[in-house]
Amino acid sequence: MQFNFFLIIILLWYAKFKLDSKNHQPQLNKKINRLIYVCLGFLILEGFFSQITPFTFWLAQGLYFYLIYLSLTQKQYQLTKPITYAVLPLVVVNIIEYVIEHASLQLYTDWEEYIDMANLFAVIWLGILLFIDNRQRKSIEKARLIAAEKEKELQLTTKLKAELEVQVAERTAEIHQQKEALQKIVDELKSTQTQLVQQEKLASLGALTAGIAHEIKNPLNFVNNFSELSNELIKEFKTSNSEDERNEILADLEINLQKINEHGKRADSIVKNMLQHSRNGSGEKQLSDINQICEEYFNLAFHGKRATDANFNCEIVKNLDANLPRVNCVVQDISRVILNLINNAFDAVREREIEGKTPNYKPTVTLITKQINNTISISIKDNGKGIPQHIQEKIFEPFFTTKPAGQGTGLGLSLSYDIVKAHGGEMKLETKEGEGSEFVIQLPNN
Repeated sequence: MQFNFFLIIILLWYAKFKLDSKNHQPQLNKKINRLIYVCLGFLILEGFFSQITPFTFWLAQGLYFYLIYLSLTQKQYQLTKPITYAVLPLVVVNIIEYVIEHASLQLYTDWEEYIDMANLFAVIWLGILLFIDNRQRKSIEKARLIAAEKEKELQLTTKLKAELEVQVAERTAEIHQQKEALQKIVDELKSTQTQLVQQEKLASLGALTAGIAHEIKNPLNFVNNFSELSNELIKEFKTSNSEDERNEILADLEINLQKINEHGKRADSIVKNMLQHSRNGSGEKQLSDINQICEEYFNLAFHGKRATDANFNCEIVKNLDANLPRVNCVVQDISRVILNLINNAFDAVREREIEGKTPNYKPTVTLITKQINNTISISIKDNGKGIPQHIQEKIFEPFFTTKPAGQGTGLGLSLSYDIVKAHGGEMKLETKEGEGSEFVIQLPNN
């Protein structure tokens, strides 16, 4: 019976391990521990008191049946089949051995060898089933761990997906808000650009108006002066009794009236030309005399500069090709380009003159027109300070200006460049720092 108690102790420990009773069933764990102690006690007692063997036999069988009962009631831990199938052959062989031994000693002697073989096979059967069960348990545990890991990964993936969807939704909303904000900024910039373009046009118009006023002022002064002089001559004519004196006064009056008529026509011509160059504003192209446009706007720019700066003066050099063909262009736009470039040239020479760093400096602006193949070239050259190398690539960019704040919008050259491009032409810059600049406009002759 000692061997039976040894097997029972092993089976009880296996049941504890498989059930993990220490963590899941504390009460059952205590009960199994007590049974292990009981088995150990009887295992020791059998070594000293052989007369208790009948009692220990049935105790061992009872423990075997308890293990079978335990396996049948713990299905959730998959303990049923292994221990039941492993223990039953051993119990059957033990009972048969006990019955034969107590029924007939001679019969037991005859069957002892077979009984021992049956016990051996029962023990081997027990070991094989427990080994197989242990392997299955490990496989099941591994599968459970894999399933748990997959479930964990699935939960993590689901969680991450939900978080990502939330982040995407938030980011999408944020991008939408940024897009709306950027669109608002773009709209504001467009509005500001429109206002600045209008401001640049008004600045050009201001310079043009100053030149026109100065141009018209001279003939008007002549008209006023000759009118006053004529009134005085009429008074003298009324009071004079001498026929010769009266004839002399009439001759002077005739000359004065001719001068009044001449200067009146001059003022009328200026107004008509300005109206002709700015009429409609529809942007329609027409065949135009480039030399006439250059002459008139050069004079207007000069007088406009003198009107705002009484101390301004410079040498003007004009070299206009008399055989220049007419050009199909928008007069209003080309006039604005020429006026802007001439004003810039006047500003450049005046700035160098004010600096006073060049002895015997003589401000000079040169205007040249000529035909090159199928192209009409307009060159406006100054001997100002020139344009530094590091900003030459930026001068045609919108809003770029080297003038102090409040004195330029930075749109003059940009608009001029766009106008020339719209006419299918080109605008080039040739400059050297300290020597001056030359802007060349090339328009197609078609």
